[in-house]
Order: sequence, then C-alpha cells, then structure tokens
Amino acid sequence: MKPQLAQVRWYRIIPVVFVTYSLAYLDRANFGFAVAGGMADDLKIDPNTSTLLSSLFFLGYFFFQIPGAHYAATRTAKKLIFISLILWGGLAAATGMVNNATALIVIRFMLGVVESAVMPAMLILLSQWFTKEERSRANTFLILGNPVTVLWMSVLSGYLIDSMGWRWMFIIQGVPGILWAFIWWKLIDERPMQAKWLTEEEKIAVEEKLKAEQAGIKPVKNYAEAFKSTKVILLCLQYLLWSVGVYGFVMWLPSIIKAAPNMNMVTTGWLSAVPYVFAVVGMLAASYFSDKTGNRKVFVWPFLLVAAVCLYAAVWIGTEQFWLAYALLVVAGGALYTPYGPFFAAIAEILPKNVIGGAIGLINSLGALGSFAGSYLVGYLNSETGNFNASYTLMAVALVLATVITIVVIPAPKVAQPIPEEV
Repeated sequence: MKPQLAQVRWYRIIPVVFVTYSLAYLDRANFGFAVAGGMADDLKIDPNTSTLLSSLFFLGYFFFQIPGAHYAATRTAKKLIFISLILWGGLAAATGMVNNATALIVIRFMLGVVESAVMPAMLILLSQWFTKEERSRANTFLILGNPVTVLWMSVLSGYLIDSMGWRWMFIIQGVPGILWAFIWWKLIDERPMQAKWLTEEEKIAVEEKLKAEQAGIKPVKNYAEAFKSTKVILLCLQYLLWSVGVYGFVMWLPSIIKAAPNMNMVTTGWLSAVPYVFAVVGMLAASYFSDKTGNRKVFVWPFLLVAAVCLYAAVWIGTEQFWLAYALLVVAGGALYTPYGPFFAAIAEILPKNVIGGAIGLINSLGALGSFAGSYLVGYLNSETGNFNASYTLMAVALVLATVITIVVIPAPKVAQPIPEEV
C-alpha cells in the first residue's frame, strides 16, 4: 500500500505563498487608482506619459523573466523571492515620494525588474511540493493572490486616496512587503526533503511521486530545443494575447467606472472590487474540477471567450446604461481570472522538469509583453478616441485569438482504455 501524501503541505506552504504573491502583486493594480486619484495632476503628467507609466512596469517584467526562472529552477526559489520582496517593498514605498515623472519612470521600470522573478519562481516552488493531481489547485491558490489583492486593494486604495492622498497609499501599501520577506524566509522550505515538519516517510513519498510523473513526459534536450517547440511558441502567444485583456482591464477599470456620472473615488473603489469576488469563486471552482477530471482545456478556453464577448458588449452599451455595462464588466473580470490554475498546470504536464523553469519564464515574459501592450494600447486608444470603445474592442479580439490557440495547443485528457476481459 502506497503511503498517503501529507496533507499538512497545504497548510504550511499555500498560506505563505498566497500572502507573498498578494503583496508582490499589489503595486501592479494600485497604480491605476493613483492615476484616477490625482497623481497625474500633481506631477503634471500628460495622458501619453500616464499611459507609458501604466505599462512600463511590464517592460521591466518582460526582460528579466527567463533569468529569474532559470535561477529559481537550478539554484533557489526561496532566496530569490526573499530578495525580491525587500526590493519591491522599498520601490513601492518610494513611488509615494517622487516629485517628477522621470523618477517615476525609473521606479516603475525597476519594479517590473524586481517582481519579474516572483511568479515563475513561485510556480517552480509549487511544482516541487505538489503532484499532478494537486497542481491546478496549488497554482490557483497562488494566483488567487491576484484577484483577492485587487479586491481588498480597490476598497482600501479608494479610502486611502480620499482621506490621505495617493502618496500615502503607496507608502502604506509598500512597507508590508519588506516585513513579510523575513516571515517568508523563516516559514518556507525549498523542497520536501528539507522540511523538518515532515516525517522521513512523508518526504520520500512526495519526492518519489514527483519523480515518477517525469517519466511520462517526453524528454527535451535543453532550453534551445524547448523554445523552438511549436507548443511553447503557441503557449507564449496565447498568454500574450490573454494578458492584453487582463491588464488592459485591471489598469483601466477604475478610470472607466470613475468616468460615470456623479462617481467619487470611494464608490469607484467598491465597484472596482466586485469583479474580483467572482474571479475568486471561478478560480477555486475551475481548479477543483480541473484536477478532479484531469481536463485542463475545457476550464480555460470557454472563460476566455465569455470574457471577450462581455468586454465587447459592455463598452458598446456605454455609460447611458451604466449598470448593465457594469454587470457585463463584472462577468468579464471573473472570466478573465478563472482559467489561471488549469493553464499553468497544463504547462507543467506538457514539458519535462529540466526545461520547465525556462519555459515558464519565457511564457510569463511574453505574458508581460502582452500586459505592456494591453495597458499601453488601452490607455493610448482611450486618450486618442476620448472613449473606451476601441480599446475594449482590441481586448475582446485578443481574447478571441487566445481562445482559438488554447483549443489547438492544450491537449484533451487521455481516455483510459478499458481492461480486456479474460476469456
């Protein structure tokens, strides 16, 4: 009889990972509130520069994904995330102290550089703790830090800007990252064999299960071969297009809501939080059923298509029917986040362990490029056209293309062959 994999892994690893990614994600989303809350006026930033600043974070994020992922996979994810948390917290707090656009440009780019290692390093860390049957749920609890952060941050940021101004919002939301780095260092172990809170039998059971899973994956010689793989190229393109939709939505949703008649920052904060409630529910449900059925594909593409339809419909309905348009945006926001767990679980099942770090880094870096394009192009089209119609149509088209690629590249689950009856 095989030993039961220790359930205590979920209680020791997942909460720490969740809080860590939540803090690292914070500054990606609160910048949109600062723009809507007076930062552009205070620093005399014109619309084009504001658009550049909103997207510049992702340019730094793009360039340093692969080195960070490779270091995490071959050396240590734990130390990389520890250093990133300290640097991120300091830069985030420094954002509240700038007095000109030039300093802000430097800080936004460096924030992207520092945070670029966190996501791939986290995914690699989880792949060393959780098996194939658990991975979608584990990844979802990590990425759940994304919508949960935006949820509470939307409400808190609205109140902080209204009562203290955008500068104190950045400072107050930056300091916890520095403090949490030391908690992370104390609580996280790199691999099961290093965990003093597991028995020897429990350590060996997890390590052997993970090793056995690699035996069923077609070997890939090196990063060069992996990066030339059609599947990797298509996954990169899919995630780029998906990210155009996600970050165009995240960065500009507060501005869309704020543009409604008689809308203040506190109400904007509350209304901006609602899509992420649906995102949390969707992510948990999709990851559970994806792991239970072993089907990744069906829990990715339908949600991307729903998001595309809702985004397109919402902006063309317009502010004349604000609440109907807002309801569609809520559904779109939930659908955009729901597939993350199954998607990243699928990547780990397509590629072998020796190249997974670099491949995740490459895919995530192209996602960052899509995030840059999404936040920049949405802002540019908004300022050029004076409305959100063209920009949200762009996001809808990108999501439709991502849907098609998902259907092509992510394999359907293998159907178990019936055991022949003995004659």
